[in-house]
Amino acid sequence: MEIPHDALHPGTLRNLVEEFVTREGTDYGQAFSLQSKVDQVLRQLREHRAVIVYDASSGTCSIRPAGGAARP
Repeated sequence: MEIPHDALHPGTLRNLVEEFVTREGTDYGQAFSLQSKVDQVLRQLREHRAVIVYDASSGTCSIRPAGGAARP
């Protein structure tokens, strides 16, 4: 299920994005600061190039490219 980024409290959204960009396997191919990574993802969410996806079966959220999110 997609969760609109603007439906989340700003602090919750930031925590979600920080957790996402610090996950193992999230590699940008070069060194960026945490703030830079968070800013990039927030920009992609605002520009609708990325979406937040909640998986009810696992109780987890992820961020994916807008065209690649699985829909129920």
